[in-house]
Amino acid sequence: MQNNGYNHITDKELLEHFYNSHDNKWLGILLQRYTLLLLGVCMKYMKDEDEAKDCVQQVFLKAITELQKYKVEYFKSWIYMVARNHCLMRLRHFGKKTIDISDKIIAPEEEIKINAHLEKEKLLEAMSASLSELNEEQKQCVTLFYLDKKSYTEVAERTGFSIMQVKSYIQNGKRNLKLLLDRKINSNSKK
Repeated sequence: MQNNGYNHITDKELLEHFYNSHDNKWLGILLQRYTLLLLGVCMKYMKDEDEAKDCVQQVFLKAITELQKYKVEYFKSWIYMVARNHCLMRLRHFGKKTIDISDKIIAPEEEIKINAHLEKEKLLEAMSASLSELNEEQKQCVTLFYLDKKSYTEVAERTGFSIMQVKSYIQNGKRNLKLLLDRKINSNSKK
């Protein structure tokens, strides 16, 4: 599905082309790369192919609008979060709709699913906030290693750090992320 003429260009480079030229062609190439990933994410939440496809289109529109307003550093993790949040909002909306008598049998089960999604969303939001609090080196290495699934060598090549530095930033970043996350979860549970 990807346009092979652009496979050699990284997500970051495509974003830079877009930010410099404001030409939506670059966003189109970038979004096309993630169509299947987004469809998979939306299917996971919506459990219906037509709903999932509709969500993907809405995510594309939101991405185009949002990327006009501000810069995104790590596109893959950002677009994943946009898709997930869109699906969760849609599920919330459906959770509030009126239900007829035939739906009442399923309603409690659906409510449990939505509540589980909301808890997971809170955890992911806390994780995202905690990640942003790491120092730049740790944040960059942790994101590339865990979210972008890069090897130590690939992280070192992308960042210019030595492999020893990369391992250290990932180890310290993971420890600091856990501490920050624990602090956030504990402060939220006391509210």
